[in-house]
Amino acid sequence: MIPFEDHISFRYAYESRFRARWDRGEQTDLVVLLRSQSSELSGLPYDLLLAGRRLSFNLADIFPNLSYPVVSALDKGDLGTLYEAQRLHAPGQLGDNATKEFVLRHVFEVAPELIKQPSDLLRVLLRRHYRGRTIPAILDERFIQLLRQSNLFEVWPLEQIVSDREAFFTFLQERWPIFLDHLALNSGAASSENANHRKLAIKEPVDLPFDHDDIRSYVSSLFVEGLMHAVPNEHANILSTSWARIGIRSAAIEEGSRRLSKLIESLQTSIPDEKARYTDWIHFARRWAELVLLLAEQSDTFSGDMNKEAKSLQALVDTAFSTWLLDRYAGLINLPPVPPVMLHHLPRFLARQMGEDRNAKIALIVMDGLAMDQWLVVRDTLASKQIDLRFREQGIFAWVPSLTSVSRQAAFAGKAPMFFPNSIQATDKEPMLWMQFWADQGFASNEVVYVKGLGSGSIESVSDAVCHPKVKIAGLVVDKVDKIMHGMELGTSGMHNQVRQWARQPYLSVLLNLLLDRGFLVYLTADHGNIEAVGCGRPTEGAVADLRGERVRVYPDAVLRDKVKERFPNACEWDPVGLPDNYLPLLAPARQAFIQEMQHTVSHGGISVEELIVPLVQIERVVG
Repeated sequence: MIPFEDHISFRYAYESRFRARWDRGEQTDLVVLLRSQSSELSGLPYDLLLAGRRLSFNLADIFPNLSYPVVSALDKGDLGTLYEAQRLHAPGQLGDNATKEFVLRHVFEVAPELIKQPSDLLRVLLRRHYRGRTIPAILDERFIQLLRQSNLFEVWPLEQIVSDREAFFTFLQERWPIFLDHLALNSGAASSENANHRKLAIKEPVDLPFDHDDIRSYVSSLFVEGLMHAVPNEHANILSTSWARIGIRSAAIEEGSRRLSKLIESLQTSIPDEKARYTDWIHFARRWAELVLLLAEQSDTFSGDMNKEAKSLQALVDTAFSTWLLDRYAGLINLPPVPPVMLHHLPRFLARQMGEDRNAKIALIVMDGLAMDQWLVVRDTLASKQIDLRFREQGIFAWVPSLTSVSRQAAFAGKAPMFFPNSIQATDKEPMLWMQFWADQGFASNEVVYVKGLGSGSIESVSDAVCHPKVKIAGLVVDKVDKIMHGMELGTSGMHNQVRQWARQPYLSVLLNLLLDRGFLVYLTADHGNIEAVGCGRPTEGAVADLRGERVRVYPDAVLRDKVKERFPNACEWDPVGLPDNYLPLLAPARQAFIQEMQHTVSHGGISVEELIVPLVQIERVVG
């Protein structure tokens, strides 16, 4: 599949990857995607129209009985579920509101008429926000409208907690100490002095039914996975045998062991299978990052059996992810850019937001080499320094191989690496690719800036660039984490310690405040992550490899790659999906690197969860 987005990029791919093969008599299949009205097919090149067969797919034709504005607001990944529901239930012709309710019920498993008490609403919101499901605003508005018809939820902050995941978890976190006080009081404790003096950012309601049977399991998972945080309580001894002890701060070793045991158990039963959607792996990666962080920070305090169990789980995850990736990776590349699934989708995702408000200002911060677990370290450090920051966390896929010259360049170019073959070995063309993308969107050169080499020293270079009154779009590269990684000899634990020390310094906070003060919408992501790996030996290929990385070697010829593969039979010959035809990666085996045997390193380039699923975070300042 090749999306038709601009004539030059399409012509290059068409001529070099397909037309040349047809001229040699080779058989290939090509699907050209044009996401527009069918009447606009005339904008395609004449030779393509002459040779091709035209196929048109329209949501109004596929869902003739449902409201088009409602259906078109859905994520494309939900359309299959909706189509099956339409086939099974044959709803007949539905208007806007009836379509909204049909979609809520059959796609998102939300039946507003069954929500008759607070525990029902909490269960629905917990299921949604725990999974990270995104529901279109048009459906949330209808859901809230239906809930407001009942006086039961009159004081509830539905506009905040229904659609806003971070606000919902804040809502729960604020009420958890109040629940513990009441639970202790019911267990015979004296009344807490703090019970009537809790400060709430979200005022009503104060009491939530955390101990309801349908709510408990979700709440326990939130504490285990770091979405809620344990709090101190003066009656901890009384509550030590209660189910709620998971949310009570205790000795670090005890609390860490309890979390680790439950987190391993949870992850073991929820590894996505080969048929999973990409969103399942992104959700899993966030939970996996919590385990990586917990293991690295308290590894000396855990039992040998627990560490063995974690290593066994790691092997299962590596196998499951690589199996899924080999089958599904090619399908991720051409997904629509909203929501963004891969890094090269980001510029188009940002451009859609600029299209809605041409006076908006957007900054994309790419932190070179920041893995999801290291983002958790950065986030917690930032949050402890500045409580008015809010982080809207998602995940996004890096490119394979997970290298800066491939993945970061794609993030700034807004294109697959096959479209920049001449610069795929370096990053010096990034500014030009970034500028060219925004020029194609109609922005002048003085409205767009690109600054790299950030992370230490003076912030003046960024300040001078973004403070110009005409600047609307900023691309910023922070390479401090990558520098830490390439000098790291102490493994994952050492990475966390060094990243935390850096995040405690003022640089990143000052950078974020500078952008927020100037009115920028700030997104932070990474070009790839990293893992701790052990050496499996160095290939003796001389100068035949175009790139000699620790986790990946890249060859210009399949014969050369095959010869090296003979010595490393467990290495993965990665097809050049979305890459230039003469860019052929050989990926090191799981958790191994092409360095001296038994030597340890922290590196990137492969296809582990930590290397390939990276954070995508919108950072904003809470008002009030």
